[in-house]
Amino acid sequence: MSNELKGKVLSINISNEKGVVKTPIKEGIFVEDFGLENDAHGGNWHRQVSLLGIESFEKMTKQGVEGLVPGIFAENITTEGIILYELPVGTKLVIGETIQEVTQIGKECHTGCEIAQKVGKCVMPKEGIFTKVIKGGLIKEGDIIEIIKCKK
Repeated sequence: MSNELKGKVLSINISNEKGVVKTPIKEGIFVEDFGLENDAHGGNWHRQVSLLGIESFEKMTKQGVEGLVPGIFAENITTEGIILYELPVGTKLVIGETIQEVTQIGKECHTGCEIAQKVGKCVMPKEGIFTKVIKGGLIKEGDIIEIIKCKK
């Protein structure tokens, strides 16, 4: 599969603690070198923003998992139209007013994760990606996601 050059923001999601389901909000301010303003995962590190595609939700639904909604996997941005986990680390994305750089594909799930307990399993470890905010700004539901640089 290859990536389209554009995708879309379906939801922006926030929480005030780590490892819990995030709550959708209509728009969010993403701060350079921090992440989503007032989000528990924000900070000066390489996993400032987490993204997960609705396509991953659909895979889980086909496996019989019910009740999946944006934010349930603790992702900051739920996307559509780009196969996120195929993007190489170093890829730059324009999302709303922001520019973000892909820093990590997948993660290790920590034990006692509310998401895994609630859903049964989590797709974030294999299909979620993480970015750092290079240029801050506003991101709203419906904003376009554009790939501007792919490292080979």
